[in-house]
Amino acid sequence: MSLADALDMRSGEGADAILRRATVLDPVAGIEAVHDVVIRDGRIAELAPPGEGQAEGAEQVDAEGLHAFPAFFDPHVHLRVPGQEHKEDIETGARAAAAGGYCGVIAMANTEPPVSTPADVEALREAARESAAVPVGFLATATKDMAGEELTEMAALREAGALGFSDDGLPLRNARVLRRALQYQRLCGGNIALHEEDPELSGDGAMHEGPVSAALGIAGIPSVSESTTIARDAALARYEGARIHVQHLSAAESVEAVRAAKAAGVEITCEASPHHLCRTDEAVRSLDPRRCKMNPPLRAESDREALIEGLREGTIDCVATDHAPHAAEEKEVPFEAAAMGVTGLETAFAALHTELVLPGTIELGLLVERMSAGAEPFGLERSSLAPGSEANVALCDLGAEWVVGEEGYESRSQNSWCAGETLTGRVQMTLAGGQVAYRLRSFSLGVAA
Repeated sequence: MSLADALDMRSGEGADAILRRATVLDPVAGIEAVHDVVIRDGRIAELAPPGEGQAEGAEQVDAEGLHAFPAFFDPHVHLRVPGQEHKEDIETGARAAAAGGYCGVIAMANTEPPVSTPADVEALREAARESAAVPVGFLATATKDMAGEELTEMAALREAGALGFSDDGLPLRNARVLRRALQYQRLCGGNIALHEEDPELSGDGAMHEGPVSAALGIAGIPSVSESTTIARDAALARYEGARIHVQHLSAAESVEAVRAAKAAGVEITCEASPHHLCRTDEAVRSLDPRRCKMNPPLRAESDREALIEGLREGTIDCVATDHAPHAAEEKEVPFEAAAMGVTGLETAFAALHTELVLPGTIELGLLVERMSAGAEPFGLERSSLAPGSEANVALCDLGAEWVVGEEGYESRSQNSWCAGETLTGRVQMTLAGGQVAYRLRSFSLGVAA
């Protein structure tokens, strides 16, 4: 089932276009060559030799010198609907996703009120059908109102269209409650996405526990707060024969815990966020909560290196932004008092390309593969540029330099973790669900001969 069929987005006609002389890179399909990408009725009709693609009445896009990738998929974003639309809503969040080259996202359920009933899910899906530029899926909470005590009606939520369950923002403290959720998940399907944190260990911490927190006099969150909870939950998933997805890995011990769980046969997948792959707690010396305060926190260089190795070797399955919009007044306060979370949909590819690919730390193909892999843990089909596939394409200029935020944001919020930085590589155009979802304002289409 295609993403457009499985998720919800505003209706429109399938695109007819030819991306002339694009450098096509699809690592999973084994495609790496210059082609005319011929799109008819919203599907990849043909990868023709350069200059030879034909489609009557199709829009001609001069893509020479640009790269065409399978569009990315983010399994972890916060769209703040319902209740906090002043920070983000489905329309602005989906627009930000399209600007970042994404063909789909999954929205978390920790809204106000939380998404805990079938009616909640149905209302969100209808809103996405009215306003979302890219396909959007929704998780429901695992426990009623995220109280961590009583399970939601998981089967009914699945019937209403929930892709899975998560109390993201809060851990499931009670192992008995998680065990029951895993038992029900086995019966009704979907996946359980887990925010892994032991609150007894993290306490009132506002950053990573280590030499930097000691120097700044800020209470720290130890990395074992995350890794010990992962080990517990993996053991429960193995015992119950259930699936779990671990959100926003941040620590070396956590990578080790997931690696061990996979080796033991646990059905476990996990994600890492761009800010954890690119930054460390040294950035917190700026005391800038807009860019540096999130949960889990930025950790040490050894943790960052372990995350990169986990991404490289496949322990980490995908990249997820944990896009968390906040109002300015929530961030323009002393560091300890500021809200946790940063935005990342519009910058994820460019930041990782700049920080990891250009220095030779990872290969471009690996980044593309991991950024489009986020659909699979939730039973969705990843995007592909193979002929016959739905047209989900990110057209990128790998040499374009741009300053984050200089031209504003598509997101309603401005708490980007890399605000003001110069990045190299930018999405020029995105096709999602077979439709043109985004064009960079300065992108000149040009008719290619």
